[in-house]
Parts: sequence; structure tokens; C-alpha cells
Amino acid sequence: MSEKKLSIGEKPLKTVDFPLLDAINSPADLRSLPVGDLPYLADEIRQEIIQVVSKTGGHLGASLGVVELTIALHYVFNTPEDKLVWDVGHQCYAHKLLTGRKKRFKDLRKADGLSGFTKRSESEYDPFGAGHSSTSISAVVGMAAGRDLQHRKNNVIGVIGDGSMSAGMAFEAMNNAGSMNSRMIVVLNDNDMSIARPVGALSHHLSQLISSKPYMTVRQVVLDMASRFPQFVKDTALKAERHAKGFVAGGTLFEELGFYYIGPIDGHSFEQLIPILTNVRDMKEDYPVLVHVVTHKGKGYEPAEKWPSKYHGVTEFDVETGEFAPKKTSRPTFTQVFSNTIVSLAEKDSKIAAITAAMPSGTGLDAFAERFPDRFFDVGIAEQHAVTFAAGLTCEGIKPFVALYSSFLQRAYDQILHDVALQKLPVRFAIDRAGFVGEDGATHHGAFDLSMLCPMPNMVVMAPSDQAELQRMLITMAAIDDRPSAVRYPRGAGVLPDMPEETRPLEIGRGRIVREGNRAAILGLGTRLEACLAAADLLALDGVSATVADARFAKPLDIDLLRELAEGHQALVVVEEGVKGGFGAMVVTELANRGLLEKTKVRLMTMPDSFIEQAPMERQYQLAGLDARAIADAVLSVIE
Repeated sequence: MSEKKLSIGEKPLKTVDFPLLDAINSPADLRSLPVGDLPYLADEIRQEIIQVVSKTGGHLGASLGVVELTIALHYVFNTPEDKLVWDVGHQCYAHKLLTGRKKRFKDLRKADGLSGFTKRSESEYDPFGAGHSSTSISAVVGMAAGRDLQHRKNNVIGVIGDGSMSAGMAFEAMNNAGSMNSRMIVVLNDNDMSIARPVGALSHHLSQLISSKPYMTVRQVVLDMASRFPQFVKDTALKAERHAKGFVAGGTLFEELGFYYIGPIDGHSFEQLIPILTNVRDMKEDYPVLVHVVTHKGKGYEPAEKWPSKYHGVTEFDVETGEFAPKKTSRPTFTQVFSNTIVSLAEKDSKIAAITAAMPSGTGLDAFAERFPDRFFDVGIAEQHAVTFAAGLTCEGIKPFVALYSSFLQRAYDQILHDVALQKLPVRFAIDRAGFVGEDGATHHGAFDLSMLCPMPNMVVMAPSDQAELQRMLITMAAIDDRPSAVRYPRGAGVLPDMPEETRPLEIGRGRIVREGNRAAILGLGTRLEACLAAADLLALDGVSATVADARFAKPLDIDLLRELAEGHQALVVVEEGVKGGFGAMVVTELANRGLLEKTKVRLMTMPDSFIEQAPMERQYQLAGLDARAIADAVLSVIE
């Protein structure tokens, strides 16, 4: 890349009259711009993101916060030969606009459109897919090792947010990287000022100085000289350098992990980003470097700057006012019911506590946190710790509810099994976003929690068919004090227009018959019950009388209900919104062990053995063969 002079001082005039973004179809086009044009390009990208996301929904605040950083990374580094890995993917919209996906950007998160996250199959500029956090450093360490094995010289750069750094995996990767003689770059995007001191002129000057070639040359000479003396002399020299840098930069932790630390620097200033990233790019030393960049979430859009949590993940909104589009339904959502119910339970029981992993708003626990701040624990993006932390609370007589999205719960499999189920500790799991989630796509579907939890001994697993059932299941869980329990529920609103006063707990392991029939039986778990009832209506048009049952419990199973359905019907179709190996597998095993498979023909309906991409949820049900028509057809195929 040719050297470019940086414009200092006031924002220079743009060199062209037309929109800069129109002329950029790849980072190579970006690199042909004068540095002085980059602030104008950043403004255009922000406007494009705001306009599109106001219609499609998506992750707004994080993407607005990294616009300058994204431009600078593609401007300085030779992507895609240099590998740029984004963590989570919440902040990848500017990256998509600069890497040949501008024309498709209006279809962001739509069926057959662009993913809301980075995705290897979508672009060569996405070397690693990301839908969950804290993976970028591990991926970069692997890429750097793979590059070295093949004697290549390209750069590998990982971007990670300060929130993602709270996950143990990030530190595991840094610990590994620090022990390798391999060149890699980690950019820490600090958008909450949780790590850095305020960025000032002295900090910027020193960051540019310690990333420069003259400094690196002198540093190497000093270390070479020190290496000829006893080890304690070399150690003293290194400690002196770390102390000097840490005094102004705060990078001691990263230095101790083996990274050469630079920062903090202003992530919205091209005058700081371009020269420092250029210096880092041109370093020849074989060790990892961490560049600490401070950004402001929601930058450039006032509502998102004022309320970063509210504008993290958004639905449709009015750009002028910042107001979100009215909800299409006034029915209570499952998340709202969980939120209201756990607050009500905690008002009656002072031992009830709530835990989440950096998702107080998404899980509905923000209301609990406001009402009971001493009993609310946000452990950061650390699901494994959240579960074992909850286990520790139960050992002291506390009744913790751990609220996580289904797809995030997967990270804590080992802790649920060993630290909770094995010890039979009454931790209560509230599993939000179970089943299909719509526009967030394959990375966020709650497909695996049933197949994960059902095989675990000592576990109670429930799934409500509507909001009132969720309320009763939460009340039931609060009373379970001899083993762990879990309830899984979907994103969005349920079928009930309002909540009843009913607050009785359920009998554990007892399902119910919802509709009586005599020829076929449909056993549903969770909110697919409505599709099962609709399928029974379709079957009635074909002259087939169908019983519809609500299992309520995936574990323990209602053996009496299974016997009644198997012995009294020609066919039994079991419907669950999860992958193979979950509820249906438990049913078939139980029927086989009791000799009941000889009584009826059984068909299991699960999510398919494939990943279903983003689309409206109803379309996803159709693609998965879990809509009413598919259920009815399955019944007909069995009895015929």
C-alpha cells in the first residue's frame, strides 16, 4: 500500500461531489481515497446503516460505534489476504458495506438476504463466522499458527469488544497466544470505558511512539543487550518497560499475558487510527500485539448514543424520532411473563435470586434488577461461570433462577452436567428464545436445549404451550428444592390476549389431553400445540378424528398419558421444536421399554438435520416441516 499523508486539524474538503460509498465496491477502492475523505465516508456509512436498519431491524448501536475503526482496518490492511475476524458480528454492518455487499444491504436479515453476522459462505472477506461472542482471539490464534506452518506472511487481525473480553474463552486464547512466537493483532474495541482511562493527547502520543519503528528498534537493541546479562537483569528491563507503559496506558494485564500493548487510542479519530495501525502493520517482530481502541456505542445517532442498551438490537423505528414501530400484537410476550412472574415470586420469597450473562434486558431481568438489586447478578458474557455461580448460591440456601437464551446455554453444558445435575442442586434455568428465532438465523436458534438437558439425570424439563402455562411452570420451579429444573419458551408473544389470575403449580410429570379423538393422536410439546390443534382441524376435514395432547414435561414423562395415547389410537405423532435426540427420543425409548410400540405406529417430528437460515418464523416452521399442514400430512401418511 502506498504511503498517504494524513490531514491534520480541521476536516478537509471532500475531493469529489458524488457520494463516496457509491464508488466503493471493495476495500481496494477504499484504499484509493485520500485520508481526508475518510470522515465523509464514515458519515455516509452511518446514514446507510441507520436507514436500512430502521426498516429491517438489527444490531444498530454496535455497528455505528465501529465505523471509523472498520474503515481504518480495511484502509491499512490488505484484506482479504490479511484476515480480519470480527467477534460476535453485531458490529459488522460497515464491514459488509465496504466488502462488496452494498447492493444487497437493504435485504439485511431477510430471507435469502445478507446475514446479520459474519458468514464464511457469504464473502471471502468473512474468514470466520460469528454469531456468538468471545471467539475471535481463538480463531486468530489458530489462523496465525496455520499461516506460520505454511510460511506465509499475511496479517491476522481479531476485533473483540470489552464485553466479550469477560468470557473465559478470550483469556484462554490470549494465554495460549502469549506463549507462542507468532505474529497476530488483537484490536480491543472498548465502547464502555470499562477498561481505559479517558483518552488524552499524552496517551495518543505515547501510543503512536511505542508502536513506531524507531521505538521498536531501540527496544529490541536494549533487550538484546539485556539478554547477555544474567536473567534478573533482563527481567528488570522488561518490568521497567511494562511499568512505564502501564503508567500511561493501563496495559499491564495484557502485557502479563504476553501481548505487546498499544493504547488506548480514540477509535473515532482517523488521525490516531491510521498511523498507529500502519505502525502495527509494519512491525516485524513475531509476537502478539493488542491495540486498545475506545469507541462510543451508537456514535452518530443521538437516540442510540443516549440509550445504547435500548438500541443494541432494534426492531423497525422512525429515523427522525427514534421511536420504534408499534408492536403488531398487544399479547404478552413470554419474556414479559417471565419477568413479571419472577418479580412476583421474589416479593414473596426473599431467597429467590436472578442471574444473567450480560442480557438483563433481553431476558427481562432488568425489572428484577431494579426491584431487587441485591439479589440480581449480571456476570457478564460468562455462561459457564453463571451456572456454577448459581450452583454455589444453592449450596448456601439461595434459590437462583438462571436466565439465558437457549443458544447461549449451550456454552455451559459441562457446568450444567457436572456442577448442577450430578450434585442434584436445585438451580432453576429459564431458557428464553427456545426454538426458531426468525431474522437472527441459524446462530441463534434454540434448537439443542432439549437434546442437551433431557438425557441428564435428576433434571426436570418443561415447555409451556402459552403464557399462562409458563407462569405456572415458573411457580412450579420455585417450589422444586431437591433437583435442578428448566423451562424453555420461545421468542415473542403467546396466544393468550391477557394473563389469567391462575397461579397454581403443576403436578410434576403430568401432561394433559386438550382435544379428544379416536383414530390418531398428536402429542405436542411447547408452543407447537397450536399447530397441533390446527392440524387436527385439517384432519377433521379428511374425516380423521385426532386426539391432541400437551406433554408439558419433556422430563419426567407422563407414562399414563403415553400409555393412553399408544393403546387408544392407530397412530401417534410426536411434535417438538428441537432437534432429534430430545423429547421425541425420550418418548420412543419409554414406549419401547414398556412394550407399547407394538400398540401403535409412531412418527417423530423435529427440527431437520440442517441449519435453517434467517427468515420470518412462520416460514422457518414451513421449511422445518413443523407447521399445521405438515403435521396433518404426517398423521395421514402414518395411518394410511
